[in-house]
Amino acid sequence: MRLRHWLLLGMMLFMARATMGEEKQAIEVRIYKLQDEAAEKRLDDYLQHALLPALNRQGLGPIGVLDQAQAGEVIEVLLIIPGESVEAVAMADLKLYDDPQYLEAAKDYLAIPAKAPILRRITSELLWAFDCWPQVAVPPQREAGKPRLFEMRTYESPTEHLGHLKVEMFNSGEVPIFLDCGIQPVFMGQALIGNTRPSLTYMTVYDDQASLEAAWERFREHPDWQVLREVPKYKGTVSKIHQSWWVPKPYSQL
Repeated sequence: MRLRHWLLLGMMLFMARATMGEEKQAIEVRIYKLQDEAAEKRLDDYLQHALLPALNRQGLGPIGVLDQAQAGEVIEVLLIIPGESVEAVAMADLKLYDDPQYLEAAKDYLAIPAKAPILRRITSELLWAFDCWPQVAVPPQREAGKPRLFEMRTYESPTEHLGHLKVEMFNSGEVPIFLDCGIQPVFMGQALIGNTRPSLTYMTVYDDQASLEAAWERFREHPDWQVLREVPKYKGTVSKIHQSWWVPKPYSQL
């Protein structure tokens, strides 16, 4: 009975969002891989003063700009770029060169010489939002001026069909269990383009590491999850999980 309750709640959540006119978004997940700390400072200046304002003028956003919560072998900066359509997100970079405000604000970044690049490479994947979470959500912690810790997970599936079933599993009841356990989604999307397809990627947000661990412990023990995970058609839908943890840049819109 509890599972039926949360399935109904999940459907009500989706219907409420649809009633408010929330169409599903396309979302680019972009990672800048940088040469060193000096490169990160130059990128920050570019993102804050040139790229984000230009993307906002195109109607994209809110845009997340996130730093690694723990230092890795390579310095990485993560951007979350949502838009109203695949075309709006996919064509955004080309439109920058028709924006004189962007070209002026970005002139130092655009003049970086080939012999001294600040980037190792940029990687991206393009997502299409889930029915149950159609738009990127600004974390309540940000609106309250509080610290926040983001977790991003990518679930690879062994076949395309099983990948679609894993998305169905989220839409059919997994997200209401998340909410009941204190796991607050920021975005959820199925990969349209990327190097881990078939896959989905989602991000959740917490006050800190302790609240993250406590929320996932509640999820693992939740009686409705124990029922949902045993549904036969959802067996074997995930073959590999990638996890990473992030904190916001001061100018992040998430």
